[in-house]
Amino acid sequence: MTTQTPTLGDSMRHDIAAHGGWIGFDRFMQLALYTPGLGYYAGGLRKLGSMPEDGSDFVTAPELSPVFGKVLAAQVREALDATGTDEVWEFGAGSGALAGQLLEALGERVRRYTIVDLSGSLRARQQERLAAHAGRVHWAERLPEAIEGVVVGNELLDAMPVQLLHRVQGAWHERGVALDAGGALAWSDRPTALRPPVEIEGGHDYLTEIHPQGEAFMRTLGERLARGAAFLIDYGFGEDEYYHPQRHMGTVMCHRAHRADDDPLADVGEKDITAHVNFTAMALAAQDAGLNVLGYTSQARFLMNCGLLQEMERLTLAQRALAAKLMLEHEMGELFKVLAVGPGEPWTPMGFAQGDRTHRL
Repeated sequence: MTTQTPTLGDSMRHDIAAHGGWIGFDRFMQLALYTPGLGYYAGGLRKLGSMPEDGSDFVTAPELSPVFGKVLAAQVREALDATGTDEVWEFGAGSGALAGQLLEALGERVRRYTIVDLSGSLRARQQERLAAHAGRVHWAERLPEAIEGVVVGNELLDAMPVQLLHRVQGAWHERGVALDAGGALAWSDRPTALRPPVEIEGGHDYLTEIHPQGEAFMRTLGERLARGAAFLIDYGFGEDEYYHPQRHMGTVMCHRAHRADDDPLADVGEKDITAHVNFTAMALAAQDAGLNVLGYTSQARFLMNCGLLQEMERLTLAQRALAAKLMLEHEMGELFKVLAVGPGEPWTPMGFAQGDRTHRL
């Protein structure tokens, strides 16, 4: 007698039933991405790369060009010196590409490099990729009581589950997931007292997100970061732009084979699910936990402040074309932002020397 291996769909249907027939989207996103052995980030799919042909689903800045890590290293080095620390913590290290670039550029300036990653399969790839730095690289599944060092998170916050809020005919609902008559996953809205952090002008139907898990991460970071600084790089907006009346379809997107779609209920576990970051909410959560906002700007401005243009002069034309995507407005340059926070006396990191937008948060 053979037994069938449970699928993510089976697990999710069981979870929905156990919760009375409905789960919030944040719970669904958590299950879809992180269910042990079955979720997108908990399985063996390649995920990160540069082209669909390599079996990957999306490209990140360090995969696109190694110049990204080399330039970011200048900021990390300055932050280590400014805070008198010698450790780097990276959250959600993906393929390990950024860690390798930072370790190579920083050399002995970094005594210890700790990666915090929930994905066992990605951790295995990281260990293989970073074998040359084995003596300095360590892995952790949770934060210690106190961190002293520079924290880096590239495309970390966008992968944290969000709650969906749906205004229909003037009434707010939380959008969740249930099962239809045939047992398939289906959208289901319930009345809620939850609201976006700002009033949405107009009476039109409106779908958006709030970010309790991202905010909780920032508060935890504030509680644990005793000395150092944190640099978070992701795609998103400040609050005014995030909740603009015209942004009525929300920002949740899925990525598979370098193609995007807006249906997270299809092919669950086989594609990434993300949402843009509300950087105002992240900054306020950090401040609530005692951190200072050290800077906020576009990725383009941040990287240029840290020496990107000078580094590009040393590249071949082909390499330069890829590195340019890091700062071009219609590529990563404007949509991606950098937020820096830290404890103690405020200071201005080099990445925000020109073009700082903290006043727009």
